[in-house]
Amino acid sequence: MISVLVNAEERRIKEGTTLERLLTDLGKAHSGIAVAMDGEVVSRADWPSKELGQGARVEILTAVQGG
Repeated sequence: MISVLVNAEERRIKEGTTLERLLTDLGKAHSGIAVAMDGEVVSRADWPSKELGQGARVEILTAVQGG
C-alpha cells in the first residue's frame, strides 16, 4: 500500500493504482471532472495508464454550472 493525497486528504491505495481506478473506487463520474496530478492536468485519455506513486498529489475538480 502507498499513501497519496486526494484533494488534500490522505488515502492509502494499492501500489500500481491508476487515476482511472482511483476515480472509480471513489465513485466519481468520469464526465464533468478534471484531474490534476502533482500540479499538472492529466488528459482523460491518459487516466487508464497514469499510475499513482507514493506521495502523489491528486486534485479532482468538478464542473459546476452557474448563472
